[in-house]
Amino acid sequence: MDVEVNFIDRSMPGFDIVGLPGREVAESRERVKNAILNAFNEFPYAKKIVVNLAPADVPKEGSYYDLAIAASIVSYMKGVTFPADSAFFGEVSLDGTVRSTRGAFLFTTFAKEHNLTNVFVPGACFDEVRGVRDVNIYPIANLRDLTTYSIIRSNNSMMHTSEYAVDSVSPESDEVDFSEVVGQDMAKRALEISASGGHSILMIGSPGSGKSMLAKALCRILPNLRPEEELEVAKIYSACGLFDPTIFSTKTRPYRSPHHTISYSGMVGGGTIPRPGEISLAHKGVLFLDEFSEFQLPIIECLRQPMENGSITIARSRGSIKLPCDFTLVACTNPCPCGFLGDRKVRCTCKPPQIDRYKRKLSGPILDRIDLFVRVWTPGLERLSESAGLLAHREKTSALIKDRVEAARAIQAHRFVGEGVSVNAKMPNRLVKKYCPLSRVCEDLLDTAIQRCNLTPRSVYKIIKVARTLADMEGAVAITPSQLAESIQYKNI
Repeated sequence: MDVEVNFIDRSMPGFDIVGLPGREVAESRERVKNAILNAFNEFPYAKKIVVNLAPADVPKEGSYYDLAIAASIVSYMKGVTFPADSAFFGEVSLDGTVRSTRGAFLFTTFAKEHNLTNVFVPGACFDEVRGVRDVNIYPIANLRDLTTYSIIRSNNSMMHTSEYAVDSVSPESDEVDFSEVVGQDMAKRALEISASGGHSILMIGSPGSGKSMLAKALCRILPNLRPEEELEVAKIYSACGLFDPTIFSTKTRPYRSPHHTISYSGMVGGGTIPRPGEISLAHKGVLFLDEFSEFQLPIIECLRQPMENGSITIARSRGSIKLPCDFTLVACTNPCPCGFLGDRKVRCTCKPPQIDRYKRKLSGPILDRIDLFVRVWTPGLERLSESAGLLAHREKTSALIKDRVEAARAIQAHRFVGEGVSVNAKMPNRLVKKYCPLSRVCEDLLDTAIQRCNLTPRSVYKIIKVARTLADMEGAVAITPSQLAESIQYKNI
């Protein structure tokens, strides 16, 4: 967007903003006028000021035009000349200060992509944007700083740095180490497969069996974000006002766990001005849905397209916006309303109609899009008493599992160079045929599974993708019958 300001002598004095300004933009007249008055004790009242926001046919929303409008007026008043390749971003306060404004990182990277090398942002946003390379960053704490532009320009300490200078220490969290989870060897194996290939997973089990604990443990084995993924995630969080500079040092993948009472727009995004929802905040990370069956049906069904395409388009009367949401779904649910259907120790008290209604909350189409199904059983007292011994098994610690996951991901990254995907779970069918050839024995095994389990074509492709991940985890070139059989086992529950 371009901000054009014209000062007219032969006209009635005034201050107008044109170019389809929204309410926040229209109100910037009063914010900018009072900010300049309080910062400089003067304002060009005798002029007719016309601000045009180009292109004129695109609706403008938000308060981040304030600094650009104010800079234009200050430039006229004080004779300050800014470079032609400059960009201004920020909301001004009535006292002349420039507020922290949501989206500073997103704006700065946009400016860089459009060859604007001088970016003026609120001083409070400097930590957010200082890591953007090849751009001169000028933090503006007060409008008076605009008149000392030449001083700021010569002060290298106030310009951009070559990289983020942040603590490399990970923040405290409630993550769980895999060695702390008692038993659940099959669930742990399934989660390692999920992390290795980016596969969605549904854990089914009784209350207290450890489903949520296993999901938290998944955080510790997820591979680090790649540089291009860091940038994508940072842009989304900047747009939402949730930016955290430590993302570039910890390289931790997003892990979102919304409550089942979340609204539809809160999950997928939306609003008059569409904003990212939880599925976009989980981009390149994990979307964990505990009590999956308790989510509203429209919310569950809305996950179909994002799980397939990795993006979602939100259409409104003023236009549409495409938001990225390439996430891995990790969900947990009880097998029935009381939660003890099939439990080895507690008797289920649900009636058959209740169980049927509960199971119908998860439709066939959404279940068909999930790669891995695993039953989580409540460990017995004898396993709990062995928990101290399990802690000693180093092969089950999250750090060592993560090493195996990253090794499998490295194989996939090498395989998919130039293909537009990075993990097995995102392979389109043409790549499945290219990279997942099956031997005659594997084909016969898969044909048997199709006949006995009534598998859909989508399920068949997902079984092959999981088998390819199992092969990568073992360093195998071709898919073996045992790997395919294990993959079928995770789809047949």
